[in-house]
Amino acid sequence: MIDHMNLPVRNLDTSRQFYDAVLAKLGYAVVGQDGPAIGYGRDFWNFGIELHEHEFPSLHVAFSAGSREDVDAFFEVALANGATSNGKPGNRPMYGKQYYAAFVRDPDGHNIEAVFRG
Repeated sequence: MIDHMNLPVRNLDTSRQFYDAVLAKLGYAVVGQDGPAIGYGRDFWNFGIELHEHEFPSLHVAFSAGSREDVDAFFEVALANGATSNGKPGNRPMYGKQYYAAFVRDPDGHNIEAVFRG
């Protein structure tokens, strides 16, 4: 599977504030910075944000959560940090029997998800 990825953002400071708060609820923290890119993870850079001046498409990223409560906390913190709801926390049986997730649009319009698979 994917080892790591970077998501394009328009404003590094705004996006860092958002992802610092949201990813902390899922157990991730900043693990490094490489020029206009900031990396998050537990032990190494799994996910990053990278400044881009050009237009880019909206992308979807799903983060694993350790519990339903983590999904709920992710959703609340995301909304408090500038995200808009794209699907409140709840069961999504169409994706799996135990699939519990929440979806938000980050400051750049990316569809960001937290999912707990039971």
